[in-house]
Amino acid sequence: MKQILFAILLFIASPLAKADEGMWMLTDLKTQNEAAMMALGLQIPVETIYNTDSLCLKDAVVQFGKGCTGEVISSQGLVLTNHHCGYAYIQQHSNVNNDYLTKGFVARTQREELPCPGLSVTFIDRILDITSYVREQLQKESDPQGVKSLSPKYLQKLAEQFALQEGIALGRGGDLELKAFYGGNRYYLFVKKIYRDIRMVLAPPSSIGKFGADTDNWMWPRHTGDFCLFRIYATPTGEPADYSTVNMPLRPKKHLRISLEGYSEGDFAFVMGFPGTTYRYMISDEVRERMETTNFMRIHIRDARQKLLMKEMQSNDAIRIHYASIYARSANAWKNALGMNEGLISLHVFDTKHAQEQELLQWEAAKGDTTCAAAYRAIENIVAQRHDARYHQQCLQEAFVTGMEFMRIPSTTALVTALKDKNKRHIQRATDSLRIVAERYFSSIPFADVERKVAKEMMRQYCKYIPVEQRIGIFKAIEKRFKGSTDNFIDACFEHSIFGSKANFDKFIEKPALYKIENDWMVLFKYSITDGLLQTAIAMMDTNQNYNYAHGVWVKGMMDMRQAKGLPIYPDANLTLRLTYGQILPYSPKDGEVYEYYTTLRGVMEKEDPTNWEFVVPDKLKKLYLSKDYGPYALPNGDMPVCFIVNTDQTGGNSGSPVFNARGELIGTGFDRNYEGLTGDIAFHPTLQRALCVDIRYTLFIIDKYANAQHIIKELDIIK
Repeated sequence: MKQILFAILLFIASPLAKADEGMWMLTDLKTQNEAAMMALGLQIPVETIYNTDSLCLKDAVVQFGKGCTGEVISSQGLVLTNHHCGYAYIQQHSNVNNDYLTKGFVARTQREELPCPGLSVTFIDRILDITSYVREQLQKESDPQGVKSLSPKYLQKLAEQFALQEGIALGRGGDLELKAFYGGNRYYLFVKKIYRDIRMVLAPPSSIGKFGADTDNWMWPRHTGDFCLFRIYATPTGEPADYSTVNMPLRPKKHLRISLEGYSEGDFAFVMGFPGTTYRYMISDEVRERMETTNFMRIHIRDARQKLLMKEMQSNDAIRIHYASIYARSANAWKNALGMNEGLISLHVFDTKHAQEQELLQWEAAKGDTTCAAAYRAIENIVAQRHDARYHQQCLQEAFVTGMEFMRIPSTTALVTALKDKNKRHIQRATDSLRIVAERYFSSIPFADVERKVAKEMMRQYCKYIPVEQRIGIFKAIEKRFKGSTDNFIDACFEHSIFGSKANFDKFIEKPALYKIENDWMVLFKYSITDGLLQTAIAMMDTNQNYNYAHGVWVKGMMDMRQAKGLPIYPDANLTLRLTYGQILPYSPKDGEVYEYYTTLRGVMEKEDPTNWEFVVPDKLKKLYLSKDYGPYALPNGDMPVCFIVNTDQTGGNSGSPVFNARGELIGTGFDRNYEGLTGDIAFHPTLQRALCVDIRYTLFIIDKYANAQHIIKELDIIK
């Protein structure tokens, strides 16, 4: 009781009142966050969340693939994540005859679980602060504050040196990742274990897992069952291994307990996951640059591409299945950029940023120091000088690199070298290798007509935003050989180029010739794009060379000021394991509008529109709704909960993150943010930003009542 009273008094006396902001390092929870978390309602010791000496909740939270989060929810290695995180793998197993995207998938036995090549699940075994070691090593360099301080390659070498020095044994599937935090002012080493035999267990149909699709994306209220299940397989001794029929379900060190108790308004909740990237330490000039370059190009170019793709997808099921994941990824980033730009203006983020900047500069000036002021001016100058090059770079990226799938043509470098050398053995080897790569390439773009239409539109978009005199070199050839017609140029690519069709390639590879490669339109186009990206990078190189140092100085100033004022600090997100906490609360986006903190199945039925693929409701779900056959998963009033919101601080990468109640029990899965909170990557808004979560009771209801997968329910540790 004395400890609890002390924590409450400490919270009242401290400036942690807005504890919902922050993507906190687990290593700092005890010193920075414990008192505030307890005051908000945490009922378990913080050591049960993160502990360096014993098992804790951290050990059941995994990185799912390269950009999502998952949680282990059974003693047999079952992993829960978002439907959109598993979407590419659901698509991977789908075709017109087995359309799991539309119909869903359930493995009735472990034998039926589907292997997912390329998918991995990563556990974090240890987190070590090795800042002092890294600084010692950097001092041995000729430029200790130069690019090496943030270089992944250099940091990886230091990680391996440190592990060898400290006797850190990795074992099978072990890995090291050393990352810079706070602009290079701190360094943490993550010791990982990576499992690569991952199998799909259950996916609801997209009419449940993706209900609302693009219209509802980033919006609240939400009514989607955005979840799916996978299983980790390992050797009989529990070690990571590639796929094998002898592998067995992993017996994890830790799995989560699931609560059916639910939640009420104001309840405490916390989330663990792998948030991707935030920019909280940007100055206002950088925010404006983000709006005018990256976000601008994403909004306009992706919009044009998506409209075209959607039309094609709706015309043919095979096209729909093939482009489903590609479209979803594109649309997600498009709407994020759109909402972010709107929010940065409407929420006056520039004013907020400017006020923060002036606070630091005045605090520093009062000490008689000008270090941060110099860094601030340096960043201002860097942003101004690189603006045009970054604008062009982002246009190239969106229109050609991201926008054109067919530009992933195989490299012909090895064959060109062999042909120049006229070495028959080398030519044969290069030819055989190119055949193999080309087979994969052509299988990855089965709809050449769609690719051709998209390419023509992307060329128009590029020309719309980049003046003639600044365009990449291929446009000189287009002007000369095609009288400026980009449509005719793209037609020539698909009709005559080596990689324009499988027939073209087969004809070429039977008798490869150097002149054919050197004059091939697709090859020349790709070289021109690469050169364009190189030229924009070179244009920014001199300007950017001092950015990392200036940014690091600016961030350190922010850290020093906050610590001097007794305020907690946290680093920008960088796809490492973090914790965020807050309360389950409604919010009001505008005067007269109040959004409740949860939704129910009634909202799904209210949104139903059989003529709109985004809002189709499966017949079985309607029958369950009409009969109120919800099992033990209903609310006390008999309604079926679907989603809820919490004012935690999350971003991309948090998709699939476990949402815990005050006792550390699983109550939901984070899947999105609200539209009004999309400025959160740059500036957190405590009254408006919300994380959107699937209620675990809806997840269990779909597994149990809709999918009739009671064998999965029996695996789970459910607290009723």
